[in-house]
Amino acid sequence: MLVVVGRIGRSHGIRGEVSVELRTDEPDERFAVGASLQADGRGPRRLTIKSVRPHSGRLLIAFEEVVDRTGAEALRGATLSAEIEADRRPDDPEEFYDRQLIGLQVRSTEGNAVGEVTGVVHLPLQDVLSVRRADGRDVLVPFVTELVPEVDLATGTLRVADRPDLLDPDDDREADHPVLGNG
Repeated sequence: MLVVVGRIGRSHGIRGEVSVELRTDEPDERFAVGASLQADGRGPRRLTIKSVRPHSGRLLIAFEEVVDRTGAEALRGATLSAEIEADRRPDDPEEFYDRQLIGLQVRSTEGNAVGEVTGVVHLPLQDVLSVRRADGRDVLVPFVTELVPEVDLATGTLRVADRPDLLDPDDDREADHPVLGNG
C-alpha cells in the first residue's frame, strides 16, 4: 500500500538534488539512504535515495536516478509515496494514514450523523478532511484537535465539533457575502 510522504520542490545546485516538503511524521524511516520511493508520474517512476541532508526546514535529497539539475527540475511538484504494509499504523496514536480516515462515518460531538470522510487534502499548514454529507454536499473540515476531537478506528467513526457553518454551511448567507457570493 502506498502512503504519501513528501512533495518535491525546487532543484538545489547542479548535481540533481531536490528540496522535499515532508508529508510524514516518520522522515528518518521514509527518507533513509537506500529507500525506494514512487513519484506520481513525473520523471522516473521509482526513485532510490542516494543522500539526504536537512536544509531550511526541508530535506535536500539526491536520487540515484537523477544526475543533474535538468533531471531534478523534471521532478518538481511530484508527490512521493512509500510502500508500507496494509495493516501498518503510525507509531503515534494521534497520527493516521489517509487510508485509515477515508470511509469513516462522521458524527457531530452531540452524536448526530453527518456523513462520511471521502478524502484528505494535504495543505502546507494543515490537513483537511473532505466530508460528504448525507444530503450529498461536500464540506471541508480542518483536521485539528479543536474541530476533530475524536477518531475511533475501532468503531469506524470520528467526531467533528458542531460549530456554526462548519458542518452545515448556510448557502443563503454566502450568496450575499461580498467575497463568496454576488454581493
